[in-house]
Amino acid sequence: MVFSIVSRVVNGVKGGVTAGLEGVADVGSNVVQVVKDTAVKTLKETTEFAKEGLDIPASIVQGAFQGVGQVGASVVRTVKGIVQGAVEGFMESGGEQDAAVQGAVGQSIQSAKELGVDVGETAVAAVHGSVAAVAKVGGDTARATKEAVLAALNSAKEVGQDAYEKVVNSLEAGVNGAKEIIEEAKR
Repeated sequence: MVFSIVSRVVNGVKGGVTAGLEGVADVGSNVVQVVKDTAVKTLKETTEFAKEGLDIPASIVQGAFQGVGQVGASVVRTVKGIVQGAVEGFMESGGEQDAAVQGAVGQSIQSAKELGVDVGETAVAAVHGSVAAVAKVGGDTARATKEAVLAALNSAKEVGQDAYEKVVNSLEAGVNGAKEIIEEAKR
């Protein structure tokens, strides 16, 4: 059951993002709205999705990464927008903030690894995208920052030690407050 829902979300978002971005000259400035609108539409069609599940926002990000790749755009340049659109779309559909942030940021690291994209750059862009989304929908940005940093670290750990170290270094250099969150997590 869950696999069927996840598969439908990934494929629905991939198709919607591909269609929404095909022929668009500036993918980067359009990706947030296209991903958000596609996520909301796909989630409306998938009525039985679990609003609290990390799998759904992760599936939105996975589908969006695939869709952006299909139109030939640079995935690394669109990570922030993909994550922002995924988090906004999931939260506007009734999903919880923490699940949205954790699922979207975690999957962005996994997708970056699969596509051979820099995981450090991806982590920073994903954290910034998730915080921007939470700010836009009126959520708790301090909590979102912490959840996003921790999700990036946990996902990078799953990828491997090199990825983890790269993500730690990138987050400490590129995200305000990340160094403190990372130090706290190590305790």
